[in-house]
Amino acid sequence: MKRIFLIVLDSCGIGGAKDAAAFGDEGSDTLAACVGTGLLHIPHLISLGLGNIAGVSCLPKADRPRAAFARLRELSPGKDTTIGHWEIAGIVSPKPLPTYPDGFPPEVINAFKRAVGRGVLCNKPISGTEVIRRYGDEHLRTGDLIVYTSADSVFQVAAHEDLIPVEELYEICRKARAILTGEHAVGRVIARPFITGKNGYERTSRRHDFSLAPPERTLLDAAKDAGLDVLSVGKIEDIFAGRGVTEGCRTRGNTEGIEATLARMDRVFHGLCFTNLVDFDMLYGHRNDAPGYARALNEFDAALPRMLAKLGPEDALMITADHGCDPSTPSTDHSREDVPFLLYGERIRPGDLGEWTGFHHIAATIAVLLGLNDRFGAEPLVMEA
Repeated sequence: MKRIFLIVLDSCGIGGAKDAAAFGDEGSDTLAACVGTGLLHIPHLISLGLGNIAGVSCLPKADRPRAAFARLRELSPGKDTTIGHWEIAGIVSPKPLPTYPDGFPPEVINAFKRAVGRGVLCNKPISGTEVIRRYGDEHLRTGDLIVYTSADSVFQVAAHEDLIPVEELYEICRKARAILTGEHAVGRVIARPFITGKNGYERTSRRHDFSLAPPERTLLDAAKDAGLDVLSVGKIEDIFAGRGVTEGCRTRGNTEGIEATLARMDRVFHGLCFTNLVDFDMLYGHRNDAPGYARALNEFDAALPRMLAKLGPEDALMITADHGCDPSTPSTDHSREDVPFLLYGERIRPGDLGEWTGFHHIAATIAVLLGLNDRFGAEPLVMEA
């Protein structure tokens, strides 16, 4: 094939992970939570076979699904963006990235304060909107940085744009990234700029992730080394620390990500276009906004006919997720869930591919379709018809 378009609906899990209880997520089902709002209208995803996936009982089944479809279960011991995307790209992580349910230890915080020359506020797991509400005034008064984490492997730094310009915040995060190595090698250092809005402090779209480099060769590396194009849309370039990407495009949300993907569908290239649509997770899952999540899925579904119409005879579209983030549970963190996999193309035979353990089967499938030698320790989900 010439072009593969891989779209990650960030956090759109379908429940049912066998080990969900071990992560405190028993019963979580992000898709079902969206259905429960009564607002979900996704006829095109249903026509591809989303409701036909094993274990998905919240959606109607298509009589003749248009795509190949499967249920995927994560192998890596985590439920975060970094590990999920790495596994999609071929890396099964042997252990989880470090998390800090009690905040970061003194050796980390003290090293950070010395490196940046500022004090630290908070230093505990907390939601991003709540942390600026609680500490925003003190931050502006003292100049100290708001440092916080979550259930994920993240070191987040929030700063008001009027006090610390965004580029300065990015440099602060680069210094944090240099400190956070070895046993404290968190998956991502995240810059979280905010401003004063009409209703209090508001986070802006100038977030930036400084990710840990993948520890092994990924699908992106293999494609780039083979001379293929690897186009990224959204935070993909950040997740892989820029490695294996031949052209990146950062976006400010789902709408821009959808349009950027459509624009790349109009281009002639040979290789992979890898898109992450972050709003599902960032704006709706983490904020327990199930109606917003449902409407965001509706927006993506409404764009699907345009996407499918732009596919050529040697193209394929893949749709999946990296974890869950059930907006109907008390938790505001990610949830350990299985994810959907849909694959559509003229040369792909529609039908049920079953249930598979390991997101890395996606990497193996793309490798086969693009003619790469790497298989990343996995079998492809499907071959060309």
